[in-house]
Amino acid sequence: MATTDKASTRDRLLDAAAELFYRDGVSLGVEALCRSAGVSKRSMYQLFASKDEVLAASLARRLPEYEARFAPGPQETGSPRARILHVFERLEKASAEPSYRGCPYLAALVELKDPEHPASVVARGAKEWLLDFFRTRAEEGGARDPELLARQLMLVFDGASARGGAGIETLDGLTTETVTALLDASGAR
Repeated sequence: MATTDKASTRDRLLDAAAELFYRDGVSLGVEALCRSAGVSKRSMYQLFASKDEVLAASLARRLPEYEARFAPGPQETGSPRARILHVFERLEKASAEPSYRGCPYLAALVELKDPEHPASVVARGAKEWLLDFFRTRAEEGGARDPELLARQLMLVFDGASARGGAGIETLDGLTTETVTALLDASGAR
């Protein structure tokens, strides 16, 4: 029975952390986190050594959902170009949701500023996954410089995520038009 209780406590902490850190930022205090999760600080510290570890674990737990939300699945067909554009179509759709606050991984990297922070390591991994996705599709599509194109696509993705999340920009069609121009210029099919 204790294992189920611990798993339930862990899940509640990670769910609360994902929601609160995304909405309010990483400076959120332990007391607010525990209160929102309905767990004691003692319980949290029995499961995690620090709030930093809770943040890292919550980001790691969200990664499969994040990847599934933006990248086309293996069962989806389409040219490499269409698969890249799919990411930006999904980004535009996500940014229209009222709860959208941008990319949680970019936000963690910007807020933490410490590359060795456990959450920064997870966030960098998420960004490297997306960069690799873009690079692989660019190679498959015959881009003249797949590495450069992938880096350019990351700039568009992160910039659009930040501007859309801050409510500065509506992304409707903007990122797909920008990415189409980049793909055309790179020779990607």
